[in-house]
Amino acid sequence: MRVRESNRNLLLLGTFTLLSVAAAGLVALLDQAPAPANPAPRPAANQASAPNQGLAQTPVRIVGIPFVPNTNPRQR
Repeated sequence: MRVRESNRNLLLLGTFTLLSVAAAGLVALLDQAPAPANPAPRPAANQASAPNQGLAQTPVRIVGIPFVPNTNPRQR
């Protein structure tokens, strides 16, 4: 049984798609899922949270002028 020339590209595309999906499924089945991370203890809803608990941000040095996008190309 021969495949018509007009249907060869479609057959090739379908075969490639099926093989790709099968390979991705096999890899997904064999890949071990990472262990779930322990969630950080959250404060109760009725307790006020302390500001900046361990979120010390380092100062950032800004060099140059801030970027302003050119929204009107005719005007410079």
